[in-house]
Amino acid sequence: MKKFLFDLFPMILFFGAYKFAGIYVATGVAIAAAILQIIWIKLRRKPIEPMHWINLTVIVVFGGATLWLQDDTFIKWKPTVLYWLFGSILLVSQLFLGRNLLQKLLGDKISMSPKAWTRLALSWAAFFLFAGGLNLFVAFSGLFTEAQWVNFKVFGLMGLLILFVIIQSVWLGKHIEHTDPQAAVKHD
Repeated sequence: MKKFLFDLFPMILFFGAYKFAGIYVATGVAIAAAILQIIWIKLRRKPIEPMHWINLTVIVVFGGATLWLQDDTFIKWKPTVLYWLFGSILLVSQLFLGRNLLQKLLGDKISMSPKAWTRLALSWAAFFLFAGGLNLFVAFSGLFTEAQWVNFKVFGLMGLLILFVIIQSVWLGKHIEHTDPQAAVKHD
């Protein structure tokens, strides 16, 4: 839970700053928070996960463009770019490189058939691609205000992610291969 909150740190600060000072201050706060995250991890001599580097790069590039050009279009694209990047990495690695990154990350903790691993990777890729597209719709369709987009970014996308994780957990429960500790004793 502590890691989950730590990962949400820049988004929480973005939301708070937006409510008090607007999109440009919030963007600057999010950039600073992402940089502080990396510094904190370095000071604790922990390995920095690729996700943190990717998030830092995307927030600095898109947030920096937002501040430099005083155009909120760039920060509104940030969640989409991040989600589409994650989705594309999973999709390309699975379909074109024959590597399942989720299996590589979780394979020592979870045992499943190759078919189940493929489905898991493709479902996560599809989720990220969908969430990125949904962000674009809310940000640029003209049906929502900037404040509604910020609420959607913080609560809507997070709610979708939590719902997807719950659905994935139920699905995983049906596909994880369990070893019977009793069977191992009988064969010894």
